[in-house]
This record gives sequence, structure tokens and C-alpha cells, in this order.
Amino acid sequence: MLVFIGKRLLQLIPVLFGVLLITFAVTRFTPGDPAEMAAGEDATLAMIEATRARLGLDRPLPVQFGLYVLRAVQGDLGTSYILGYKVTTLIGQALIPTGQLAAVAMVVTILLGVPLGIISAVRRDTAIDGVARLVALIGVSIPNFFFGLLMILLFSLYLGWLPSFGTGTWRHLILPGITLGTFSTGLIARLTRSSMLDTLEQDYIRTARAKGLAGWVVVYKHGLRNAGIAIVTVLGLNLGNLLAGSVLTESVFSFPGIGRLLVNSIFNRDYATVQGAILVIAVIYVVVNLLVDMLYAVVDPRIRY
Repeated sequence: MLVFIGKRLLQLIPVLFGVLLITFAVTRFTPGDPAEMAAGEDATLAMIEATRARLGLDRPLPVQFGLYVLRAVQGDLGTSYILGYKVTTLIGQALIPTGQLAAVAMVVTILLGVPLGIISAVRRDTAIDGVARLVALIGVSIPNFFFGLLMILLFSLYLGWLPSFGTGTWRHLILPGITLGTFSTGLIARLTRSSMLDTLEQDYIRTARAKGLAGWVVVYKHGLRNAGIAIVTVLGLNLGNLLAGSVLTESVFSFPGIGRLLVNSIFNRDYATVQGAILVIAVIYVVVNLLVDMLYAVVDPRIRY
């Protein structure tokens, strides 16, 4: 296991270097002048040039990239061109609400998606199966921003039960958490159903039933355990998506997470924050994938590294 973890950590180096290189190239060749944005609307040409020199944007691109990589290795992602704060500080502040939002969405996904898929598989080709499949289809089909607006109209404006924007209390997490978890709930439900159907048709399941084991024992102890690898894989990848891909949900609910920070930074041509946010998102994906691979051995003891 330690050898496997070591190899995966070594693979992290070229992946993150590639992320840095691509992000640097894309930000530098997009239209717009970050020095002009940072200097302000009423800035003179001399002020813009002074700002460009202060930000280091007047240096050759290879020099800029080399300095950025050197600082990133030391944990310094630079300073925001627009806000003037350390990028690590901005990302750290944004990751906390995004992590809370992702946790709520993941709980919704596990509590609704997995049971829905199991019930659909066990009750195959029945009315219950049809309803479950319809719910899952709606979950993966409806856009997050549209579902979020419906939730705001119903529970905030019409019923007045929950706040529609902002942070501060657990009540602010309910609507965006459910909205963010809608797609993943439908996805996990469909995957769980498919995996369970394949597993329930195996010979060892028939043998377990022939021995007179209770139905729930066959489904949960034998069926779900063997179908768990595919489910754990998608849940892990989905966690990375929830942490990094909640841009639309955060925008609809005015939620100050890393997705919204990234979007605002792109519009403001804030190179340092864009590069730092994308780097952190890449690290999240790689770490989550590593944890998922390690969980395989827990779900299926036959797997060894």
C-alpha cells in the first residue's frame, strides 16, 4: 500500500506541472489587460505601466512562469491583482463554505441516491422501479441553475421557510446543498441500479438465496458489497466535482465559494487567483482519486496493492 501511495504521489508532480503550464498559457493569451483592470478605470497610461511592472507582467513569459512555479512549490500562490489579498487566503476562505456545501450535497446523494438505486434494482420492472427511474432521470436532466431557481421560488419566496442567499447558519446550506446534490443523486441512483442488477444475477447470489438467507441479507451483505466498487468510484469522483464544480449553484444562491471566486477572478482578469484556484481544484481531484483507490481495499478485501 505504501509503495502504491508513493507512486501515486510521484504521478502528482507532472499532473500539477501540466495544470500550471496550461493555466498560465490560457490566462496570458486571453483578451484583456489585467494591469489595466488592477489600475482602475481612471488610470493613466503611466499608472497602467507602473501597475504592470509592479505585478511582474512586463517580464518575459518564461520568466513569469518560472517564478510562479518556484513560488507555488513554496506554497506562495501570489497576490490577487484586484483585491490585494494573498491568493492562499482567498482560496482558504472560499473552500470552507464550498466544503460545507459539498458535504450537504454528498449526504443528500448517499441518503437518496443509493437507496433509490437499490429499491429500483430489487423491484425491477415494477411500478416502483418505474417511479425510481423517472426520479433519477429528472435528477440528471434538470439543470442545476433552473432547479435552484425553482427551490428559491417555492421555499424562499412563496413559503418563506428558508433563506435564498448568503451564508452564516445551517439553514443557508439546505437549498444550495439539495440543488447541488440533485444531479449526483440521479447519477448514483442509476449507477447503483445498474451495478445491483448485474450483481443480483450472479451465481453466488442465487446460491445465497437457495440457502434460505433473508432477502435483506442477500441484497445488502452480498449484493451491495460486491457492487460497491463502482459506487465508491463514482461517489469519489462526484465529491471532487462537488468541491470544484459548484459554480452555477454558488452563483444562483450568491454563495461565496471557490466556484464563485474563480468566475469573478476570470471576469476581472485576476491571473494569480485564477491560477491558484485551478491548482487547488486539481489537487482536490488527485487527492480524492487517491483516497478512492485506497477505499477499494476496504470495500473488496480481495484487492491488494
